[in-house]
Amino acid sequence: MKGRAVLHILMLFLVGSIFAQDALPTSTPLRKRGWLGRLLHPFSPEAIPQYKDARLRGLTVDLQITPQSIKLSEVRQLGIKLTLANISKRPVTLDFPTNQRIEIYLMNSEGNILTKWSDNHAIAEKPATILINPQERIEYNETIATRDLTPNKVFIAEVFFPQYPELRVRQKFLAVP
Repeated sequence: MKGRAVLHILMLFLVGSIFAQDALPTSTPLRKRGWLGRLLHPFSPEAIPQYKDARLRGLTVDLQITPQSIKLSEVRQLGIKLTLANISKRPVTLDFPTNQRIEIYLMNSEGNILTKWSDNHAIAEKPATILINPQERIEYNETIATRDLTPNKVFIAEVFFPQYPELRVRQKFLAVP
């Protein structure tokens, strides 16, 4: 009798976790696990990035490039989507001295910079403060020109915050004719 009651309670928690919504986007690979997930998979790592700057702890950076394989004859702009998520239990404040929040570099496979996003954008001295509450995220959608890319080569898109160089992410992509 007690075994059946425990089984029903366990099934109730399992069904509740299936229909629950995640606080973070599904593209973010780092998520907080619930007690049931930790119980069923006790040895899987929960990787939260550790930064030297203590103010940045709990932030994760995710990069999406569209399209993943660039057809240079059709695409003149590369879509960049940067997601900055706060997975900690405390708010994080970011201070910026200018209106530039992110910087995008397009690099070849050797690491040489081909294109900088800031070269084509005006940057003004306009200080601002951004507060990211727990379980919230900020998305930056930008485009960068593909004119310096050559076909049949692998390139790297690197996106970072100039004021916080530790918040950096890179992704490789292929340029085809």
